[in-house]
Amino acid sequence: MSTSIFPKYISDNYEIHEWRHACAILKEAYPTELKDIIAVLSQFRLCKSYIDSGGGRKSKVSKNIDDFLYKRGWVEKKFATSIVVDQVQRDSPTHKVDCFKNSIALEIEWNNKDPFYDRDLNNFRLLFELRVISVGVIITRCDDLQKIFDSLGRGASYGQSTTHMSKLLPKIEGGGSAGCPILVFGISDKLYNPNC
Repeated sequence: MSTSIFPKYISDNYEIHEWRHACAILKEAYPTELKDIIAVLSQFRLCKSYIDSGGGRKSKVSKNIDDFLYKRGWVEKKFATSIVVDQVQRDSPTHKVDCFKNSIALEIEWNNKDPFYDRDLNNFRLLFELRVISVGVIITRCDDLQKIFDSLGRGASYGQSTTHMSKLLPKIEGGGSAGCPILVFGISDKLYNPNC
């Protein structure tokens, strides 16, 4: 099965990676959430205006994806977790998940510092071990977008130490998410639209 569950448009325009049968889990146990993920990826275009403008708290890429999923019932979610040892409770809150619905956690990492990947993967690991999530999904950018950033004079804003696929894959392969099933989508240069 693997990534063949996705329509041709998605496999042609995104770099896709999975670990620990994430696609099979989504297809069999979470078909509504899978449909939402397919829908958001199908509608997304990387507008030139998303690159030209500065980031602020949330990039226009993240806002586009978040807003689409929020309209389908996904929410930004922080979990109140704690550890109890010998009847002594210590709070251990998680980081917020960008988009959460029915045991599926989705993060958008467009142009953050690459340690954000460590935070996301550790959060997925913890939430999976606590049986809160079943699959962690990350949407990030492909390395091939750098030539577009450079051509627009924005290359320095999207440097080597920021979030992109070649920074993420070694962290997952190195066990950063432990046993949590992971699905990753890379936004490729094929999605670039210079007219919006």
